[in-house]
Amino acid sequence: MPDPRFFQDLGPVALSELAQLTGAEISPETGGVRVSRVATLARADRDSITFINDKKYLPDLAESPAAACFTPPQLAAQVPQGCIALVTRMPQGAYAMAANRLHQPRLHVGEAAISPDAVLEAGVKLGPGVVIGPGARIGANTVIGANTVIGPGVTIGRDGQIGTNASIAFALIGDRVKILSNAVIGEHGFGATGGPTGVIDVPQLGRVILQDSVTIGAGTCVDRGAYEDTVVGENTKIDNLVQIAHNVRLGRNCVMAAHSGISGSTVVGDGVAFGGRAGLKDHLVVGEGAQIAAGAGVLRDIPAGETWGGFPAQPIRQWIREVTWVARAAKRGREGADR
Repeated sequence: MPDPRFFQDLGPVALSELAQLTGAEISPETGGVRVSRVATLARADRDSITFINDKKYLPDLAESPAAACFTPPQLAAQVPQGCIALVTRMPQGAYAMAANRLHQPRLHVGEAAISPDAVLEAGVKLGPGVVIGPGARIGANTVIGANTVIGPGVTIGRDGQIGTNASIAFALIGDRVKILSNAVIGEHGFGATGGPTGVIDVPQLGRVILQDSVTIGAGTCVDRGAYEDTVVGENTKIDNLVQIAHNVRLGRNCVMAAHSGISGSTVVGDGVAFGGRAGLKDHLVVGEGAQIAAGAGVLRDIPAGETWGGFPAQPIRQWIREVTWVARAAKRGREGADR
């Protein structure tokens, strides 16, 4: 379920109410069943409602204990017995609307900039204008720069350094972590889908986990997970103006140069190096020790230990051969035109 340190549960709610809210169709005899949370197929339990929008996920639904499922009409007959079907042409949109009904981010309200419910260990130093939300915990000797905002429930370990004007929410942060000025940790990741009145945001109910000795550069954004966590591994060093999308799992001892970015749900092994302005599409796997050249556009998995470059990215030697061949062909063409 969403971490209660960051999200308030508003359930349980009857399926009939969710059907009315989303415009889904449901058998009247099952409308009184109540659910407490939304969940992905992998995380669902008997108190959860999930969704499916493609037949390739039917085997996962068959193994899921979910109480109910938003499903498109063409798959409704294949929803397994024991799981209640809510039929809609926009299953993910209905899921998003149900998530907003069942879960709400915790807010820092009231006049106190530093909540009386926050816990600050010995030696914590705060710059002017710092805001710390209820339930937050700051470890010993951590220094927080001016005008930084720490959201409700956030945990920051010991000996950390947080720059000015940073924003940190929905996050669990280890010891000796450096977060430089204007970084944004735990903001809403990019998730959108079709709804009854147009494009709607899909609630992001996960967290950000920054392990010990991570460095996050100035102006860098690390989005919280959509439901799973976004994780940055121990001792990884991230430059300024980098984008880490929701559900990314970045290994230990990685380095990322400025303007690089990783799209959602990509998994990166330990010791991977990114040159400046390198970009990865979503749902990729990058093997341990791989190197990605500056400006590369990665559209497929990279095996461990390999160096890739170019757009679309490919093994570096192959890319260099192709670039060299094109340059020579262009030169021959120019020379032929001059004769």
